Amino acid sequence: MRPVCTYTDFFVIASGQNPRQATAIHDEVRERLKKDDGVIPLSSEGARDGTWIVADYVDVVLHVFTPAARMFYKLEELWGDVPSVDVDEVAV
Repeated sequence: MRPVCTYTDFFVIASGQNPRQATAIHDEVRERLKKDDGVIPLSSEGARDGTWIVADYVDVVLHVFTPAARMFYKLEELWGDVPSVDVDEVAV
C-alpha cells in the first residue's frame, strides 16, 4: 500500500460465502496470529454483522467480505493503482 497509503503496508482482502463463513475466516486468522506470533489486532470491527470485517494489524489490514459487500465496496478498484497479488487458494 505504501507509498499511496500512510497507515499500513498491506491490505489482505478475503471473501466468505456468507456472514458466518466471513466471521470464521476472521476468527481463524486472529487465533493463528495470536497463537503462532503473539500478535493481536490494534482494532477490529464488523465481526458481529459479518458482512465486512476489518482487523488492523498495523502493517497489515485484513478485510473479510461477503460477496455482496465486496462487490458494493470494491476496494480493489478504489486502490487500483496499488500493485496486487491474487491468491486463489491458500494451503493450510
